Amino acid sequence: MSAITVSVEVERSAPDVFDYATDPTRFHEWQQGVVSGEMEQPGVPAVGTRCRTARRIGGATRASTSELTHIQPAEHWGVRGIDGPIRAIVDLTVEPLTPALTRLTITVDFEGHGIGRLLVPLVVRRQAAAEMPANLQLLRRRLELADSAAR
Repeated sequence: MSAITVSVEVERSAPDVFDYATDPTRFHEWQQGVVSGEMEQPGVPAVGTRCRTARRIGGATRASTSELTHIQPAEHWGVRGIDGPIRAIVDLTVEPLTPALTRLTITVDFEGHGIGRLLVPLVVRRQAAAEMPANLQLLRRRLELADSAAR
């Protein structure tokens, strides 16, 4: 199975889109099922920095840890899950189209470990493919509404 890729154009600057989309404390605002998120260490994220995300899955809240694999502020960001039976590999690209219009592209793939080897192809990949377009539209609306409210 191949990775899932979704893009959206947002009427905000590339740095604004990047900062919002890569802030784990904001994931719950635009990602279905996310309860909370945080970086394990304060400060500027760097390769190797870890973040914890809690998601509601099947009526229970489950935490997972991801490690930042690459970062180029306002352009590229990637994380890889390092624990649990289902580990996401996420790549995010921000492309300025104009000073106030940005294309955000997120690619997600999954690795299954233990029971996750069954769940990824049967449930997880299908659910992510269904949720991602709505998640990115919600991100777009939130950023554009925040921008219009600030004016």
